[in-house]
Amino acid sequence: MSELIPLSAPGHMGVDYESRVDFDRLRDYRITRAKQSLNSSECGAFLLFDFYNIRYTTQTWIGGALGDKMTRYALLTRDGDPMLWDFGSAVRHHKLHSPWLKPENNRPGMLGMRGAVAPSAGLMESAVREIKALLVEAGVADLPVGVDIVEPPFLFEMQRQGLKVVDAQQLMLDARQIKSVDEIMLLNQAAAMVDGVYQDIVDVLKPGIRENEIVALANKRLYEMGSDQVEAVNAISGDRCNPHPHNFTDRIIRPGDQAFFDIIHSFNGYRTCYYRTFAVGSATASQRDAYTKAREWMDAAIQTVRVGVGTDDIAKVWPKATDFGFDNELAAFGLQFGHGLGLGLHERPIISRLNSLDNPIEIQSGMVFALETYCPASDGVSAARIEEEVVVTDQGVHVLTKFPAQDLFIANEY
Repeated sequence: MSELIPLSAPGHMGVDYESRVDFDRLRDYRITRAKQSLNSSECGAFLLFDFYNIRYTTQTWIGGALGDKMTRYALLTRDGDPMLWDFGSAVRHHKLHSPWLKPENNRPGMLGMRGAVAPSAGLMESAVREIKALLVEAGVADLPVGVDIVEPPFLFEMQRQGLKVVDAQQLMLDARQIKSVDEIMLLNQAAAMVDGVYQDIVDVLKPGIRENEIVALANKRLYEMGSDQVEAVNAISGDRCNPHPHNFTDRIIRPGDQAFFDIIHSFNGYRTCYYRTFAVGSATASQRDAYTKAREWMDAAIQTVRVGVGTDDIAKVWPKATDFGFDNELAAFGLQFGHGLGLGLHERPIISRLNSLDNPIEIQSGMVFALETYCPASDGVSAARIEEEVVVTDQGVHVLTKFPAQDLFIANEY
């Protein structure tokens, strides 16, 4: 992975004078990883409803509004090419513009849009019948079918028609956890876009601006820079910092507030999760102390990351939940935390005292994940939140998130 570092976020478009993201290579890598995962399992096929798994295997994407409607699905058999059932006219678009999918493998699909059309209408029954016929044709109907996420009526219909259903989400997450050079370049480009948005934020982070105005600014700038989805922007300030509410409001930012933000968006599907904390105009000793601790916890985690260590080794450098005011690790989950990044926001590895101490996994070259720390301030309302995205290589750790965060950043200092 070291070869990508000198040209890690080269630009949005392909050019003739630099080697940038090779999308054909990206597509080949992803379908190969998915096929390897399928062929090493007990399954004869994967039936995928998760939007990220569909994109990973079919290299297609349509608007996010349909992402939770359980309408699109893909079938991948051991020896066959991926097949896609998509929404309405998107099928015709794929036939015109996605030549890596055989035209006959693009089919219209409609299962009811999360129950808006009742299962009694028969859409699910006919879809399962069609899928089963394809499994018979591929010679894998007697083997389990791996499914990632599914509506209960569809699952029941598969079972009624004699198909054995097992979990494919674990197998697909295994496939997705090691990132290629192209995936890492896209992740780094997404992070570079957020670097710029944070500069825009500190320029306007003054008393009188509202949290929701910061969210609007971030959305506007990201879409202007080429984001394909702004999944969420958290904006938390002043007395909303502790406890962390994981949202934003119309609160007016005031002099001396501590404020932190999380920007979650994707570029060509690859996501960021990128916190930064600022003080507005000035900072108290309590706010500075909280930031110093959050930074120390972050640096300790980054220094621990290397090929071959366990996620338990990373989680151990973070404080216990009881050390910063919570009853147990479940109550504090997500505050001292690590999670894989890719097409999904929360991929492998998940790093936390809640799960990693007893069920560690080994850190491998090619993993990309975010590390998050949080420290409440002694004033009872302020708090510091830091997040860094890292790539693991055989030569060490490469940090993707570049906006300054070693010390508490004072925006528009008085």
